[in-house]
Amino acid sequence: MVSRSPLALGALAAGTFALGMTEFVITGLLPEIAAEFSVSIPTAGLLISGYALSVVIGGPVLTAVVAGRRRKPVLIALLGLFVVGNLMSAVASGFGLMMAGRVVAALCHGSFIGIATIVAGDLVRPDRRSSAIAAMLSGITIANVAGVPLGTFLGQQLGWRATFWAMALLGLAAALAVAAFIPAREAPSGARPQWAAFRDSRVWLALGMTALAFGAVYAPFTYVAPLMTEVAGFGSGAMPWLLVLFGFGLVLGNVIGARAADHRLMTTIVVASVAMLVVLVLFAFTSHARGPAAVTLFALGVVSYATVPGLTTRVITAADSDAQNLIVSSAAVSAFNLGNAAGAFLGGRAIAAGWGYDATPLVGAAMEVGALVLAGVLVLTTRMRQTGRSVEVT
Repeated sequence: MVSRSPLALGALAAGTFALGMTEFVITGLLPEIAAEFSVSIPTAGLLISGYALSVVIGGPVLTAVVAGRRRKPVLIALLGLFVVGNLMSAVASGFGLMMAGRVVAALCHGSFIGIATIVAGDLVRPDRRSSAIAAMLSGITIANVAGVPLGTFLGQQLGWRATFWAMALLGLAAALAVAAFIPAREAPSGARPQWAAFRDSRVWLALGMTALAFGAVYAPFTYVAPLMTEVAGFGSGAMPWLLVLFGFGLVLGNVIGARAADHRLMTTIVVASVAMLVVLVLFAFTSHARGPAAVTLFALGVVSYATVPGLTTRVITAADSDAQNLIVSSAAVSAFNLGNAAGAFLGGRAIAAGWGYDATPLVGAAMEVGALVLAGVLVLTTRMRQTGRSVEVT
């Protein structure tokens, strides 16, 4: 088992790479897609919100349906659904059909990452769980370093539809990797007892903190293309390397956050969240000049993904038993994407209100303040539980 762990984690990372590319690549192609379907950029941004909301709803529902089934074939089937959704987007003749393809592709997202999180954690010792989760999620960070910029470049050169054809092929390749390297195991217990986790206020606090923290990133990142071109002054051809820069920040933050979270979980989350608040406020001002805007974009990548392994682990460990971990893990992915949808929506409303693209980092900063408040309440609640007292947060 130990010798196969790196290959198994690599297979899971291949799946998250495909999912991450599909979710994030559209940010670099919003102008082209908006022009294709004759809609505004904020309206095209709904393709991101729609994807995220589909993850929010589809993740827990599908996870409950497949919870009692063997995890390996479920992971393969979910990637098959992902392929179908991207093929729908690739051939879409209108904005409605494009949205439908995004929704179908997103249905598998929450369940896949939720199940993959549990599988990854089972491959290593308990004290290495955050690092294993980070390794599984490294596919998303690599997608931002390589996949999203290459997908953006491919879409700009050959048309955005070519990018979705490529993502369908990636999903197929990931399914083959999962089939080859994930160890087969007996079916886990059913989903019914796992819903008890949501009776614990700490689970809801952790989920709310996760949604707000990651939504804070998506408020500006959804509109990163017009923010960096129309405000900072970059040409459209600079978007691929700017996304690479952001992606390198994600990789660095993922590594730093995972190692720190294995030792001091809540401290890592709080410190990274404070750093993200500072960076978001600065971004509203640095976005008006190319050099400072590029540096701040990189910094945003670092601080945003420094929170991800810790936030995911914190949501899972808020559950009281292993039987609850699967549904809670899927809920964590839903929380991330609920934040994504909220960030994209609120950022779009700020733009539509005439505040400008440079206001979107401040929208994110406001969301990050909310995340820090919930983090403080969660720390207090946990300490009171540990000292034998109980508090209910309503």
